Amino acid sequence: MRAAICYEFGKPLAIEDIDIDSPQAGEVKVKLAACAICHSDIHAIEGAWGGSLPVVYGHEAAGIVEAVGAGVTFAKLSDHVVVTLIRSCGRCYFCVQGDPHLCEGTFALDKESRLRAKGGQPIHQGLRTAAFAEYVVVDQSQVVPVPEQLPLESVSLLACGVITGLGAVVNTAQVPSGSSLVTIGTGGVGLNSIQGAALSGAHPIIAIDVADNKLEAAKVFGATHTINSKKQDAQAVVRSLTQGRGADYVFVTVGSTKVVEQGMGLLRRGGTLVIVGMPPVGAKAEIEVVDIVDNGQRILGSKMGSARPRVDVPKLVELYQQDRLKLDELITNRYPLGDINEAIASVNRAEALRNVIVF
Repeated sequence: MRAAICYEFGKPLAIEDIDIDSPQAGEVKVKLAACAICHSDIHAIEGAWGGSLPVVYGHEAAGIVEAVGAGVTFAKLSDHVVVTLIRSCGRCYFCVQGDPHLCEGTFALDKESRLRAKGGQPIHQGLRTAAFAEYVVVDQSQVVPVPEQLPLESVSLLACGVITGLGAVVNTAQVPSGSSLVTIGTGGVGLNSIQGAALSGAHPIIAIDVADNKLEAAKVFGATHTINSKKQDAQAVVRSLTQGRGADYVFVTVGSTKVVEQGMGLLRRGGTLVIVGMPPVGAKAEIEVVDIVDNGQRILGSKMGSARPRVDVPKLVELYQQDRLKLDELITNRYPLGDINEAIASVNRAEALRNVIVF
């Protein structure tokens, strides 16, 4: 197997030949067809959250099941599947409560990797997946079968960007119809927050970014108004669109504490701020706590859109088949694995909604 491996944070990814073990009990081996470039992988490569080396990153993927371990019931050979980083036991407190994204269960894959260098050295599975590679071995809870006729390049986006952005609106915040809503950041996650807002019947849906090309894309995905915060006073425009009160909901989809602070200034009294983007470890925002109390505001964290993959992915597939969910439109460019550094650089230059590595 060939895989993209980062040996040092901040260094370009290099193509290496590595070995992959057979799946053990409860595990699935998937031959990948596609893996999208998510900003979380870029942050991890840059060392934002620490981690161990050597490592293979990539976590927004789809492919075909090639082998299964003993006791696997969630997928079978030749299934087309979405591969997510959400690993859940189905038995712990959080899983029983319907929050598998918060699972506190333990897995062999938390301690062992199925990837090996040619000399036998273990290679870590970044973000529990290691999908910048031709194959992955993951827990069966990380795969969800999808219809064979769907394009796996598009389906791969359901693994993270779509469930994270859309799920923040639909699952975490449960935005009611008619709510005013602001999304700060219109990358892959932000655009899917906008999709979720449109599906929920929110109005107005206001997109904020500093890139005009991404704001134009936001209109395609359901934004009713756009603001370039480099050129306009975002707070003044949001208030003008919300009868002077501020928004019912503000979603921060970029990993910036400054944007969290900006988002608080866009809320109405009694409004809700939803933090979706993941800042680096140790990053802190300055918030006037007395204002939160006095204004009766809420701050919610949304990890992976509070997703339940085995429930949410089939629903999203159905919406896609009904032409009510945009997936194809999210893909900007397709790259072979050997061009992964250019794919990442393009994302960093804000040129892409989602770049996808295809195998």
